[in-house]
Amino acid sequence: MMGTTSHDPLEKLIVVGDRVLIRPKSNPDKTRTGLLLPPGYSEKEVIQRGYVVKVGPGYPLPTAFDEDNEPWKSTSSDQTRYLPLQAKVGDLAIFLQKGAIEIIYNQDRYFIVNQQAILLLERDDFSIDTHDI
Repeated sequence: MMGTTSHDPLEKLIVVGDRVLIRPKSNPDKTRTGLLLPPGYSEKEVIQRGYVVKVGPGYPLPTAFDEDNEPWKSTSSDQTRYLPLQAKVGDLAIFLQKGAIEIIYNQDRYFIVNQQAILLLERDDFSIDTHDI
């Protein structure tokens, strides 16, 4: 498609499974709401921060087979179902760098991170009332 222009340079990327694509944030010692990260972690670069830009579909769920259907028979309704991830596009993620894969795409730096490596998510529209906990 030669004449089309894409507004989102990441539109062609598909994040697979329980992975999250994160654009690293430049200021590593404080989140936008003021959560301070210990200096020991930033010096060792064990913990990174960045914004979630794409999220995979989640963890695949096993399919249940009916007794009438044989498992090797495929039907047109066969579709993989997923348990969605907690991370959402726009979240600020604090994650373990050890569990991340750094990539360069269109001259921008990103991390591919398994959800298990994410320690904390900061979300602006978080609607759970903490007084109920």
